[in-house]
Amino acid sequence: MRTPIAYGLAYPERIDAGVAPLDLFKVATMNFTAPDFERFPCLALAYQALRTSGTAPAVLNAANEVAVAAFLDKQISFLSIPRVIEAVLDALPVSTVGCLDDVLGADAEARRAAQQQIQKTGR
Repeated sequence: MRTPIAYGLAYPERIDAGVAPLDLFKVATMNFTAPDFERFPCLALAYQALRTSGTAPAVLNAANEVAVAAFLDKQISFLSIPRVIEAVLDALPVSTVGCLDDVLGADAEARRAAQQQIQKTGR
């Protein structure tokens, strides 16, 4: 944590944090495995939104933010988060993005749809 704290305190300048540079060869080997989409359904939804393109990633992001906030406020369960996101992605049409207003409109519509879905879902 010393490096990010030093960076935050001195931004935009850099100061010495007293931490040696990271050498991945000295740390250990890293192994990568394919993601488990059943254990991590939100990751599967993110890949789906990326493949769909257009406004789908903005819709996913907005629905996720609303669902996570509802979970933190104890309005829905943790396992309801991907269900809310998926319901919003399924409910809203995807359109192409031609300007920032297209993204902002999709974001606002997704937030409304997520709130409605949360009211239906509850705990």
